[in-house]
Amino acid sequence: MRRYLNILFLLTAILVAACSVEEKTHADGESATYTCPMHPQIVQNKPGTCPICFMDLVPVSQTGKENGELMLSQSQIALGNIQTKRVKFGSVGSNAILTGKLVLDETQTDVVSSRAAGRIEKLYLKESGQPIRKGQPLYELYSEELLTLQREYLLALRQNQELGKEAPRFASFLEAAKKKLLLYGLTEAQIQRLASSGQVSPRITFVAPVGGVVTEVAAAEGQYVAEGGVLYRLGKLDKIWVEAELYPQELERVKEGDALKVAVEGFNQSPVTATVTFISPELKAASQVAVLRAELPNPNQLYLPGMQASVILRNPSGGALTLPTDAVIRDSKGSHVWVQSGKDTFKAQMVKLGVESADSVAILSGLQENDKVVVSGAYLLYSEFVLKKGADPMAGHQH
Repeated sequence: MRRYLNILFLLTAILVAACSVEEKTHADGESATYTCPMHPQIVQNKPGTCPICFMDLVPVSQTGKENGELMLSQSQIALGNIQTKRVKFGSVGSNAILTGKLVLDETQTDVVSSRAAGRIEKLYLKESGQPIRKGQPLYELYSEELLTLQREYLLALRQNQELGKEAPRFASFLEAAKKKLLLYGLTEAQIQRLASSGQVSPRITFVAPVGGVVTEVAAAEGQYVAEGGVLYRLGKLDKIWVEAELYPQELERVKEGDALKVAVEGFNQSPVTATVTFISPELKAASQVAVLRAELPNPNQLYLPGMQASVILRNPSGGALTLPTDAVIRDSKGSHVWVQSGKDTFKAQMVKLGVESADSVAILSGLQENDKVVVSGAYLLYSEFVLKKGADPMAGHQH
């Protein structure tokens, strides 16, 4: 009897152990899914082959699904060329080069308007961009009002010549008629020709009050204009603006009044100095950049609006945690990198960027020295996370 009891106890122990193994195997099977290394959208809960490329599916652990981590197989890491690098303190670069453009100084813009109502008979300048000097003919105007003023001047001139010795008041009438013509835009030379010829002219030629460059032609020949109607807009070139765009992390490196070096394309001499006069107080909605404006002396008027220029922005001294630019993923919610949190496991981490050069960027916060950061394949990890888990890896982070 004792022999049979021992045998029964042994069978019971073996059965319990087998059930425990089966439960563990069942639990392990539930914790793994299978996917294709080449087509990660193919996901199933049992082994098999990919229906697209017929490769064997590989197991992928779902560990980390709840905390935003992503685990890859060794084959996926190899195929995606996922490479990591420990973040270290370093220098981003001595200078940053911004692409700029020369534009007219808007504080030196002049408007040429019609002095009287009438019809534009002729425009001497019909295209924008043309240089003009002070006193150069701009347009001819036919005006009944100017004809009347010319007749008044000739009448006052004859009265002064005939009766001026007896009545000095006619001299004041003549002076008043002359000032009126001057106020309407006639020159001293035109008034002298009117006095010597004694003939009124139905068409009066008006000259440029200042020199500069024609930035806009607002009238056309044959057009009727009112008194004060805009005909031309002129800009001066003795000073010119250079405008460039700044990323948010570059704003702290420059302020109004700073001196910058500017190299104008097409001029091989060393860069010239410009003074920062304006930094836009808000970012452009579409591109998220700020506009920097600097004033550039142009005494010989060699620099023209529209020329391309490079603005050299000096980098402040001091080291910072640095990463290759390609390691950072930027979107509307901010910037983040992928940090290796375990074996074949990666997690997205929000970072704050500092100064940036063509190939590296400073990290102001979000990382610590010696963190292992993905420097190759970061965008593949981002796509893999969104594809497999259907969520933004930065969801829930403080931005």
